[in-house]
Amino acid sequence: MTANSPVASTPLRKALGFRRTRGSSLTTRDESSFSYAIIRHNVRTYESGGVVQVVRGKNSAETTVKQFEDGQSSEDRHAGWRYFPEKTEIKPGTNAAEATHRRQSDLESRERKAQEDIDAAAPAPKAH
Repeated sequence: MTANSPVASTPLRKALGFRRTRGSSLTTRDESSFSYAIIRHNVRTYESGGVVQVVRGKNSAETTVKQFEDGQSSEDRHAGWRYFPEKTEIKPGTNAAEATHRRQSDLESRERKAQEDIDAAAPAPKAH
């Protein structure tokens, strides 16, 4: 962002819903109020390790992912385990096992709905 950028103006930033957070990045108020689930995932096997933590705010989620990565053993990382943040409706501080269960239920529900939409959009078979 440059000094000539319209978003550089503090009143305009506030009007657009941006605010400066720790560090130098700008986030919207919405990003700082969303919940994020930190997910453990194996990039080699596609296995999910589930939700390891739920936090509030994008910056907090990014910091938490970094903390998990920094605490990870080289063997664990070499085996393919990674962490990523995912926006969620789950309340920050929710127990990891409960959050994992809720996330899995939500994923299954979305998949069911998507399949129903596909099935409804498919043309009916012609009778011969």
